[in-house]
This record gives sequence, C-alpha cells and structure tokens, in this order.
Amino acid sequence: MSDARNRLLELAEKGQVSLTALSEMIGRNPSYLQQYIRKGSPRKLDEGDRRTLAGYFGVRESELGGAEDISREDTANRLRAQDWVAVPRLALGASAGPGALAGEELPFDSFGFSRRWLREQGLKQGDLSLISVMGDSMEPLLRDGDEILVDHSWRPLRDGVHVLRLGDALHVKRVQQGQAGEIRLISVNESYPPIDVALTDIEVIGRVVWKGGRL
Repeated sequence: MSDARNRLLELAEKGQVSLTALSEMIGRNPSYLQQYIRKGSPRKLDEGDRRTLAGYFGVRESELGGAEDISREDTANRLRAQDWVAVPRLALGASAGPGALAGEELPFDSFGFSRRWLREQGLKQGDLSLISVMGDSMEPLLRDGDEILVDHSWRPLRDGVHVLRLGDALHVKRVQQGQAGEIRLISVNESYPPIDVALTDIEVIGRVVWKGGRL
C-alpha cells in the first residue's frame, strides 16, 4: 500500500470517519475510497478530491499524494536565504544632539535587506551597519530612536549626512565643505548652530544611505 493510501486510512481511523462517508463527501460512489485504498484503483486521487480531503483533515496535499507543497514558513526561509542579506545592528548610537560616547562596536541583532536593492544602490553587505540615532538636532530628517544604515566604504568626502567621530563622541550631521582643511557640521534642527571643525579632528565613520523608524 502506498504512503498516500496509508496516510488516508490513518487519517480516517484517527478521525473516526468511514471511507464510505468520505467517498460521499467528495461526490463519489460509496465504495470509491475503499477501492482506492484496498485495490489501488484509481492509481491516484483526482486533484479536486485530494484537495477536499486534505482540507477536511487539515493536512498538506503532499501527504495524500500531491506534489510537495511549500509552507509559508518554508517559503519565507527560502526567500530569506536567497534574496535577503543580514546587516548587523551595532550596540552604539550616533548623537543628533550634544554627542554620544561611542560604545563597543559589537553587533547585537541584524536587519534583513533585499540583496537586489543593495545592488541597485551600489552598496555591499560587508560595508554596512545599522546604528540608532540619539537626540533631536537632526529633526525632522532623523528622529531620536531612528535606525540609520551607514555605508563604511571609502569615498571622497562630499556634502551629505554622515556619521563622524569627534573626540570620543559619535555624531550624525549633515556635512558641508568649509574653508581649506575644515568642514562644517550642520544640524537640520535650527536650534543647533553649525560647527566648523578641522578635518584632522574628525574621523568619518560612514555616509548615511537609509533610515527607518516608527511613525
């Protein structure tokens, strides 16, 4: 007896329902499933009959001889493995305010990003990390608690939003070219005046290329 026939008989006995009743439920003659199980005729269940029986017992159609189906969880896992990459979230924050002391750059979690999207943006997984924003100096562009995606790959410094280390503190600011040997750190929130600093006094951690946060 095939696995599908054994499984149907097992389900019927467990559910205390007769093969006759099941045959009538799918619109067949009363002996239809008896013949299917005992005599192997028909050789396999009709697709519609199989779907109805699988739905009645709450099992996958593959258990009754259908093609192997993939659960939503299996599909999600497969997509995650093939089409998504994990970008680490680091246990530190970049201040959008007076300045946050840099902690240990250790990942404690990760976000999944579309591999295709990263490629379209010209970003590489190994160059990326996520950190949180602290403070209000970049509001409304960046809010306290937002997550920012930082690209650490080396590029010539240009205007844009960057994470920088100034002394022991991390900052997220809009960078603007200043006088020779200087750059200007600009806060979006006009309550915070711009700061001019020497290039030799800062370390550019990376450029902010994406943000996410709760509404």
